[in-house]
Amino acid sequence: MAARPVPADPAAAPGAAPVWDLFVRLFHWSLVACVLLNFFVVEDGEWLHRWLGYTASGLVAARIVWGFVGTRHARFADFFPTPARLRAHLRSLLRHDAEPCVGHNPLGALMMLALMAAVLGLGLTGYLQTTDRFWGDEAMEDVHEWIGQALMALAGVHAVSALVMGRIERVALVRAMVTGVKRRY
Repeated sequence: MAARPVPADPAAAPGAAPVWDLFVRLFHWSLVACVLLNFFVVEDGEWLHRWLGYTASGLVAARIVWGFVGTRHARFADFFPTPARLRAHLRSLLRHDAEPCVGHNPLGALMMLALMAAVLGLGLTGYLQTTDRFWGDEAMEDVHEWIGQALMALAGVHAVSALVMGRIERVALVRAMVTGVKRRY
């Protein structure tokens, strides 16, 4: 059996849709790197831990701006998880007739917002620990650590969900976050 030729432009392939622009993809993978390095490699309190945290917070701030001025599928208006969108999406999942969304589906959008809120919460609590008011404050350290644990749990659910939803919708979601193009298979 001969292999199908691959079009030069991945977006030109049947069932393919350009979705995530370069900024969104660089933001995503840079944030992944910051979070994983901070959680698994760098010691808490080290200068690199702090700067990775500030970088992650800056990335999220830039992504928020891009959510208002960026390309179509990067804009919050394209995917904001309203209650009506969430209900419709959950109903379609329960009926086993979920249609793939070109951008984020409502549950994916909710997860994205939760992840960004956690990163900003970590950035804020980490910064506050460097101020006179909260220097050495164990309660603030506990909150920072709790948000970090929550972020890792959310990131794990996010990764598994991307794989599961990719199978349900028959869309290569992880590949799309690398190439910018969602393709049905």
